[in-house]
Amino acid sequence: MHLGKTIKKIREPKGLLQKQVAAQLGISQTTNNKLKNEGGEPSVKELQKLATLFNMTVHQILNYEGEVPGEVAIENKPGFEHLKLLNQLDEEDKQTVFKIIDTMLTKKKLKDFF
Repeated sequence: MHLGKTIKKIREPKGLLQKQVAAQLGISQTTNNKLKNEGGEPSVKELQKLATLFNMTVHQILNYEGEVPGEVAIENKPGFEHLKLLNQLDEEDKQTVFKIIDTMLTKKKLKDFF
């Protein structure tokens, strides 16, 4: 699907008009028409502004399939689900989560010790 059509599919349920999106992106009506009519692609900066405007990530916009993924909550899920969800993260994010867990466990051990 062309990005212009994707933007329209995301924009309309949010009640945003084309001119409102163009104003938020800081682009002319001509550029906006090119995006809409498959004559151009937004810049990275414009994609970032779209993501902010739509409360989405650039990745979600580029890979949009008709529905924005909902929030993922891991609380109240069994341990194996926690691990399954953690394994979906990229390596850097996994390391960040593990560092947070390590820090919290260390604090707990110190608190229990004293």
